Amino acid sequence: MKNIVVFASGSGSNFQSIIDSISSGTLEATITGLITDRENIQSLDRAKFHNIPYSILSPTNFDYPQQYETKLFDVVNSYKADIIILAGYLKKIPNLIIEAYRNRILNIHPSLLPKYGGKGFYGKKVHEAVLNNGETVSGCTVHIVNEIYDDGPILGQTEVPVFDHDSTIDLAQRVLTEEHKLYPKVISEFLKTLF
Repeated sequence: MKNIVVFASGSGSNFQSIIDSISSGTLEATITGLITDRENIQSLDRAKFHNIPYSILSPTNFDYPQQYETKLFDVVNSYKADIIILAGYLKKIPNLIIEAYRNRILNIHPSLLPKYGGKGFYGKKVHEAVLNNGETVSGCTVHIVNEIYDDGPILGQTEVPVFDHDSTIDLAQRVLTEEHKLYPKVISEFLKTLF
């Protein structure tokens, strides 16, 4: 059984989809910890409800970036991570962790990468850009994380239609529904390739 450490910054609906997939037996893994950079978020409530250990670590609470990176690295290691799953985590992953967990950090992005990816493209901003550019198709992408935002190898994608009458909320919900299906499936397939 492989150990997953989840990083989240918000509601944690993808975090919940992973919890649910483990509970149903469709994903064989254990979530050994949640790391977040924010207090009072729904991701923490989910971790507490499911008795998942958690740590709140924000770069703003450290005098130097190196202190934060070292502490974050130590916490990830303490959770005995086999892979790291980003589930709506908005901070850039430090190079120290990317190096140590090279090709073992996954992220889900709410567009069909390489379109609408990169620094500044997250959440509502992605969907606004899709609508503003008159796209007829959008979707979600699971990829491996490297040193560049949304740049790593793609592991899976799901398309959704974009309708003329869509608001950003409509499109976001349609994409999120597919994220909840795609992410656990790709994680499960990815874990089978390890060791």
